[in-house]
Amino acid sequence: MSLFFTYLLAGLAIAMPVGAMTVEMTKQGLKNGFMHGWAVGLGGMTIDFLLIIALYMGLASVLAEPFIQIPMWIIGAGFLAFLGYESIKNADQGITLAGEKPTKSFFSSYRNGLLVAVSPGNLVFWISVFGAVLADSYDTTQPATFLIVGAGILSGILLHDVGLLAIVSVTRKVMNQTMIKWVSIIAGLILFGFAGYFLYEFVLTIKGIL
Repeated sequence: MSLFFTYLLAGLAIAMPVGAMTVEMTKQGLKNGFMHGWAVGLGGMTIDFLLIIALYMGLASVLAEPFIQIPMWIIGAGFLAFLGYESIKNADQGITLAGEKPTKSFFSSYRNGLLVAVSPGNLVFWISVFGAVLADSYDTTQPATFLIVGAGILSGILLHDVGLLAIVSVTRKVMNQTMIKWVSIIAGLILFGFAGYFLYEFVLTIKGIL
């Protein structure tokens, strides 16, 4: 249990920095309520779970190769730029205030979470983070240890998501449609910023090879 709780805190720390997933969760939580923000987080955790399994199977060494990372960074930038554009374009659409029934489907929010998390550039970033955290726990003689560590990390991410969305739900009650619209526009700009960061990493990787 001590190992589990140690890595639960590690998962919480990994999820704390504001990233593309946090931005998308907050946006959907404000526009459509707790469950839609949670759907985004659930989509992200689906990829996190598959990523941990893939790391256990040896995927990290493959994704560490520069010729693999180069297309992943540039495609990832495209993914996030698309989500940023959609966020700004549809900033005044699909907003439901507290007490109103959302018109957007739960699955569409879940899909957005999948898109952010499966963004190739995002995968490279998380591989480096997960790889560093999980490397010390990997022991071929004790595979159960790795699974306990993975469960702890996922639980930490879950704790972060629930806490974030609880705050968003309370904040949403005092916000009007115009305020939520501007949050969506700002979220889109931040997503563009992350796309720019992935482009920067793409250039650095190219320079590293040349």
